[in-house]
Amino acid sequence: MPSAVPTITNTVRRTVAAQGAKSWPHTGPALTKVLDNQAAQPLRQLSPDHEQPMGTWSSEQIRDATTNSVMLTWAPGKARHGAPILQRGEGVYLYDDQGKQYLDWTSQAVCSNLGYNVPEAVVDATTRQMKELSFVYGGLGITEVRARLSKLISEILPADLQGMVFPSSGSEANEAAIVMARRFTGKHKVINWYRSYHGGTANSQQATGDFRRWFGRDTIPGFVKAFHPFPLFWDFKGADQEERTQMALNMLEEQILNEGPDTVALLQFESVIGGGGVLVPPPGYMQGVRAMCDKYDILLHCDEVMVGFGRTGEMFGFQHYEGVVPDIVTAAKGITSAALPMSMTACRKHIMDAFEEMPLGWGSTYQAHPVAMACAYENVKYLIKNDIIGHVQRLAPIMESEMKRLSENHPSIKQYRSIGLFGCFDAHTPDGANPQLQHTALDKAFVEYKTAYSENGLIGLLRPPHLHVAPPLVITEEELLDGFDRQDRALYALDQGLGFDV
Repeated sequence: MPSAVPTITNTVRRTVAAQGAKSWPHTGPALTKVLDNQAAQPLRQLSPDHEQPMGTWSSEQIRDATTNSVMLTWAPGKARHGAPILQRGEGVYLYDDQGKQYLDWTSQAVCSNLGYNVPEAVVDATTRQMKELSFVYGGLGITEVRARLSKLISEILPADLQGMVFPSSGSEANEAAIVMARRFTGKHKVINWYRSYHGGTANSQQATGDFRRWFGRDTIPGFVKAFHPFPLFWDFKGADQEERTQMALNMLEEQILNEGPDTVALLQFESVIGGGGVLVPPPGYMQGVRAMCDKYDILLHCDEVMVGFGRTGEMFGFQHYEGVVPDIVTAAKGITSAALPMSMTACRKHIMDAFEEMPLGWGSTYQAHPVAMACAYENVKYLIKNDIIGHVQRLAPIMESEMKRLSENHPSIKQYRSIGLFGCFDAHTPDGANPQLQHTALDKAFVEYKTAYSENGLIGLLRPPHLHVAPPLVITEEELLDGFDRQDRALYALDQGLGFDV
């Protein structure tokens, strides 16, 4: 019987490969979805719409362009169709395309602190800088305005907070702070409060403690959340506020110990939680946090993006906490009163000195933009020269009194908080429950309230169950009282919508 064992004569001949790591032949996919990638309009020719002077488009043209090309960020895109077309501002008022007047009741995103009559000095300085030297990349040269603004901010900050970086937004400022802390300490964890907000870029969004963190999928490591001393649905144990404050500090310290103090670079807290409800830490809490940071060699960062530059009746919110000086401070919004995008990250001298021989490790093309810095420089000077903070302090008791009046007048209001010209009402249902969490779609009762709010000539942010009050810092007493009267009328719609007998 023939052998079944294969031999060299009954096998297919092949080329034996030599030892190696050669590639396989491969054909990539062919483009089948061929689209026209040229502009619809010839590049050397503008459509007639763009030849019209600014301010002359009809409402229909604006709505059409908005429908076709405008996107929103924190709200569903369909909300753009109902947003008013705002044409001009004057003082604390905004005016739409129909001529309707709105009192800006939250300084838009708590940022238009000087209202809409931009000081001439700000306009002149900004225009002059744009004409003389519109841009210098921060790593290639130093401008006079950069030196001036750095010196001015270091003079109005306490202690040795003197190292200055000037990003373009609060999110970027907080990104810079996180990188700064990690590189300075050699540690990586960052502890933030729940219900806080620190920004919409990668690290700043992960640092955020409210629902907006979820949009980024909550996947970036190195961030730990702690409870604020005033939680949403429970209280710390204690017979009085002093005992509850100590319990909150004990909980934070135990969390640090369980995370490992040698891994924690930064405690990054809003000096006053803004979007989460104007939450001011109780007496003694921030002093305890500062002592904890000193004990475990952790940096303390106070995020002043929303409250910096006078909102609370102090230049910076952390100045309400006697004896507390953070290692890092960030601010934005109020630094230019929103006239141009601008922010700051400031650090103490020992941190600044540590970067003499190494890079910070954070940067952007528009960091230290000379035009934005010119705007900020004159804006901060205006705040000081015109005693805007003193004005806030004088109006603060009226703000407090009016918030108390409206709370007592409307059963839908559970409680209120107020510091400087920054306030917040909390709504509740007839059975005392929370009527809506911030991440859920707007409840019908708040839709009705929002309609009444607008009909009474108010415009501002709405973050149920919180109702913020944060008018421009230049508001007069008469305008402030008028604003509360408008809100008083609007709140009857919320009373009814939530089921109270009124």
